[in-house]
Amino acid sequence: MESLRGRLLISSGRLHDPNFRHTVVLVGEHNEDGALGVVLNRALEVTVEQIAPPLGPLVPPGDRLYEGGPVQPEGLVLLAELKEPELLDLPVFESIGFLVGNVPGDIKPSILRARVFSGYSGWGPGQLEAEMAADSWILEPAGVDDVFTDAPDLLWSRVLKRKGPEYQQLSRLPFDPSMN
Repeated sequence: MESLRGRLLISSGRLHDPNFRHTVVLVGEHNEDGALGVVLNRALEVTVEQIAPPLGPLVPPGDRLYEGGPVQPEGLVLLAELKEPELLDLPVFESIGFLVGNVPGDIKPSILRARVFSGYSGWGPGQLEAEMAADSWILEPAGVDDVFTDAPDLLWSRVLKRKGPEYQQLSRLPFDPSMN
């Protein structure tokens, strides 16, 4: 089994689960025990300061909280790009990864960028592989600009478009196909 860590899962037109429709998920871990990641393109209407004041200083003022997935939505997940990647608890790619548990206050000088997520996305053993076999997901290497996009609402269509002509039509699929 090839690990999908550091890859993007782009929901295909065959994926109708409302938790993942039109999502782009960064895979943070993938092994024989399953997979986990965070949805990158679901910004919520609340700020990090409102929900998690201790994490507020780690992100730009007014930065929104993101819906990371349906697993443990009350839990907070911090995804960061660090000057010193060896400080990451769960490295994903390049200098980007997760900080878990209580984030030490002295890490702030090492943070280049960070984003806070409510919950995460998770798959049990073999579950993601079955979804891949059913063509529910499209794979793409993750880039730093994908993770920290300033336009999360456009990420799904933008990543599909960069995959080439065969994905152009899918990139224009509305969230609600009955609106077509």
